[in-house]
Order: sequence, then C-alpha cells, then structure tokens
Amino acid sequence: MSAGLNWFKSSYSDGEGECVEVALSWTKSSYSSGQGGECLEMAPTPTAIHIRDSKTPATQALHLTPATWSAFLKSL
Repeated sequence: MSAGLNWFKSSYSDGEGECVEVALSWTKSSYSSGQGGECLEMAPTPTAIHIRDSKTPATQALHLTPATWSAFLKSL
C-alpha cells in the first residue's frame, strides 16, 4: 500500500466476490498550521473534492463538486 493513500471499498463492489477498491491521496493545505492547530487536508478527484480534518481522519469528510470548490476558492 502506498503511503498517503486511503483505500476503501467502492460502491461498485458487490457481496459476491467482486471487490473494487479506490484510493484518495490526501494533501495538507497550505493554510494548516504546523503547531498542531488547524489541520486541513484535501483529496481531489475528477468528480469530487474531499476535505477532512487531519487531526481526526476517521471522522466524516466533506465532499464538494469541483464547481462548488472552485466557487468557494473564488470567494476568498
């Protein structure tokens, strides 16, 4: 398994032996602090931008469409 990749079973997998796994490559945001405070990571894919708090990676991530992510960035 490659470092930095988060593998999970795809919704295309079935319970009868067909298993598809996909991975997200998480990157720490330049807005994250190095002192253990704010820790934002993102993993872009063609259909979604995944965002999570790297201090608690097991918690639910935020999933945005690329258009929504782009609009958010333009608003900064």
